[in-house]
Amino acid sequence: MNEKPWREYAAWVLAAEAVGGLSGWLTRDGVRRYQAQVVQPPLSPPSLVFPVVWTALFALMGAGAARVYRTPPSPARSRGLALFGVQLAFNFLWSIWFFQLQAFGFALVWLAALWGLILWMTLTFARTDRLAAYLQIPYLLWVAFAGYLNGGVWVLN
Repeated sequence: MNEKPWREYAAWVLAAEAVGGLSGWLTRDGVRRYQAQVVQPPLSPPSLVFPVVWTALFALMGAGAARVYRTPPSPARSRGLALFGVQLAFNFLWSIWFFQLQAFGFALVWLAALWGLILWMTLTFARTDRLAAYLQIPYLLWVAFAGYLNGGVWVLN
């Protein structure tokens, strides 16, 4: 195994952050439109909260994936890393559906699928590295909260 694990951690975290950053950049006009025109449900946090929370969540995702990557090769390791990639793609596309296209109902269904993928990934990570799985719990909880927000926006708009 690499004697400089920080490089592997940095690579995985930067990859996750890059996906989040690209998603944010691509949906910036949709986010502005959303903030100006969409009725939001109760408990909606201020706009400033979202980039802070997502930056932390992408870092936790990447750190968890790095921990799994550093474990010996196994079917669970391969499956966990594949699920990491799939859920990251679903995460990326949710922002497009929700903010850019404002397809709130479809985005809610997509988000439910994303939540299921995160749970599956977390359970798979637990087979190779428990801490990697625990690092995904804030992500799982935040996406559940995002489901409430997404559902509320769909109903109110």
